[in-house]
Amino acid sequence: MQPEWMAPWLWTLILAVVKTIVVIAFVSLNAAVLIWLERKVSGHMQNRVGPLRVGGPAGILQSVADIIKLLAKEDFVPQRGDRWIWWLAPSVAFAPAFLVFWVLPFGPHLVVEDFNVGLIFITAVTSFTLLSIFMAGWGSNDKYSLIGAMRAGAQLFSYEIPMAMALVAVALATGTLNLTAIVEKQRHMWLIVPQILAFLVFYISSVAELNRTPFDLAEAESELVAGYHTEYSGIRWSMFFFAEYTNLLTSSALAAILFLGGWHGPWLPGWAWLLIKTYLLVFVGMWIRWTLPRVRIDQLMDLGWKFLLPVSLVNIAATGLYLVVVR
Repeated sequence: MQPEWMAPWLWTLILAVVKTIVVIAFVSLNAAVLIWLERKVSGHMQNRVGPLRVGGPAGILQSVADIIKLLAKEDFVPQRGDRWIWWLAPSVAFAPAFLVFWVLPFGPHLVVEDFNVGLIFITAVTSFTLLSIFMAGWGSNDKYSLIGAMRAGAQLFSYEIPMAMALVAVALATGTLNLTAIVEKQRHMWLIVPQILAFLVFYISSVAELNRTPFDLAEAESELVAGYHTEYSGIRWSMFFFAEYTNLLTSSALAAILFLGGWHGPWLPGWAWLLIKTYLLVFVGMWIRWTLPRVRIDQLMDLGWKFLLPVSLVNIAATGLYLVVVR
């Protein structure tokens, strides 16, 4: 409640600052947890000795050591690169991962901004990731970085289209673009039941958008040294890494909201159910990473253009036909 003595603009500013601090704190804590969880999952999946034993109690100290190492490393700047573009790329990569949390509802009233066009906002904001990758590759003035950026750009562009088509099917089925309203539409039946094809297309596309195995061709060390962020080190490199894990949580939370009923569930509070569903999808993504081998570039492009895109278009047509005939 706004105090009577406080000016409206000041109250709005204070709320904006508090919301921003809460989102940044949540995103930062989540990144640390997911890095720790990734090590443990990889250790158990592939019987790795290191992740299961190193790092003190439960391996927590290893993440602390990594943070200290990244903060202490030299901040290398390419002499012949475009310094402004190179310097801005990590921030542009992190911005979409942060902005998406402004519209993700964790409960009926647990949302920073409840936009009526939340789906469009998410689609628009996440497209900035492609821009950051091109900025990193071009600004580095390095052929390996540029090749990695071009491959990453082709990959992201190829999989953004079927992902957007999956969101179109969700909007058709629910009749709204508001994320809170979409969750309320799933009070009696999760959307994954009638829209299983949209869920599969969305989840596969999100894994490819995150550059995670088996789609991590953009930064495949054996072919491209380190991809578009070859010339980055220290804290700037960690911002790309940070954005990847934040996007992993974002895409999983969005899938839980759109297809798994969001916060609906018995006994527990709504936000707890959403976190359970979100981290379950995060675990599935890690399971896929440490199980499947990397695909070839032609297989990657064929899957996106020749399979996922036609399937998503057929699903849109079937959804529209159902709405016309049945309803």
